[in-house]
Amino acid sequence: MIVDTRLVYLYLVLFLFINLNFSPEAQASSAEKPNKHAIIHTSMGDINIELYAHDAPITVANFIAYIKDSAYKGGEFYRVVRSDNDQGTPQIAVIQGRAHPQHIDFAPIPIETTQYTSRKHQDGTLSMARGGPNTATQEFFICVGDQPALDFGGKRNPDGLGFAAFGRVTSGMDIVRRIQQNRNTKSVEEPYIKDQILAQPIEIQAITLSK
Repeated sequence: MIVDTRLVYLYLVLFLFINLNFSPEAQASSAEKPNKHAIIHTSMGDINIELYAHDAPITVANFIAYIKDSAYKGGEFYRVVRSDNDQGTPQIAVIQGRAHPQHIDFAPIPIETTQYTSRKHQDGTLSMARGGPNTATQEFFICVGDQPALDFGGKRNPDGLGFAAFGRVTSGMDIVRRIQQNRNTKSVEEPYIKDQILAQPIEIQAITLSK
């Protein structure tokens, strides 16, 4: 059953990628897609989010596939970045979440940059964590304050592509900020994330789609 779900997901992503890049008709019809809504249930309270199904269809389809596979049940917000613990340049302010550690990731997705979507990294924006281009899977982050360094052409990532913004917090930013202010971190070997990894991550009990 798991294999079948992943194959369906893979075909969906490929279909969206091909049509969005090569079919004007598909791009026109995608404008009719309504945005989706979901709730991130955490041990500190609920965070309500809106997903940009129209502007970032591949990224949203990927996120929803993980939600439907119960990937975030038992996940966690494990990384907090603030001006006082950020070793990167330019500095940013975010909290980063991930799926349950035993969940097997789907294939990485193409990056829908802010140049393509026109969705910027503003206060409360949800975006996909990544390493190189087209490597995002299930990890995501929420911006605390505006973060233009994460947009296309921003200097935070050396490749200049920025990150894929795909939604926003509609309520619950007070919880996001409380998570970000958590200073109970653990020692790590990598200097880049020093004082950013929580000793006791905030549990993501589940992410559920709203009707």
